[in-house]
Amino acid sequence: MIAILDYKIGNVGSVRNAFDKLNFPSVVTNNPDIIHKADALVLPGVGAAGKGMENLKNGKLIKCLKSQIAKKKPFLGICLGMQLLFETSEEGDTKCLAVLKGQVKKFQKEKKIPQIGWNEVRKQITDNRKQNYRKLFWEIPNKSYFYFVNSYYCNPENKSLVVGETEYGENFASIIAKDNIVATQFHPEKSGSVGMKFLKNWRNLW
Repeated sequence: MIAILDYKIGNVGSVRNAFDKLNFPSVVTNNPDIIHKADALVLPGVGAAGKGMENLKNGKLIKCLKSQIAKKKPFLGICLGMQLLFETSEEGDTKCLAVLKGQVKKFQKEKKIPQIGWNEVRKQITDNRKQNYRKLFWEIPNKSYFYFVNSYYCNPENKSLVVGETEYGENFASIIAKDNIVATQFHPEKSGSVGMKFLKNWRNLW
């Protein structure tokens, strides 16, 4: 069972619908007991970092979420759910979960913000530390297009976390992976057949 964390922000329903189409059992929940028993976790999200962290705190989900990630439970972060993994966000000078070292920064070199629409993702699997994540791209051609909605992007301190990169005025991490953690700046659940394939590939990692 995949637990989709319901923290009253964003694209929870569309993620659940995507899993239903793939016949992956899932539940939308903010119940720590269910989260602890789940086989994997998804943190979706559309909206502001400050509101996301406030809702996680009010729902008493921060400790639960971080403990499950630390226990190496498979985890997928989507859009805001990727950004909240890092230490701080320039969006409202927000302190985030600090699961990963790095900052979330605002686009500076592109006039049209937010980025809304399709953009390509370039695979970044060039060193041995990333080989396990080749499965994420199984039957997905390099430079495939995924659907983005973002004004901010993640800047990991450890660049080896980046397994997918996208250009929008500047290059940024569109997929990161470390141990049990996979996170995307794009929305796989809104990215058509290629997004569904990505979700299926993530499921096959564990």
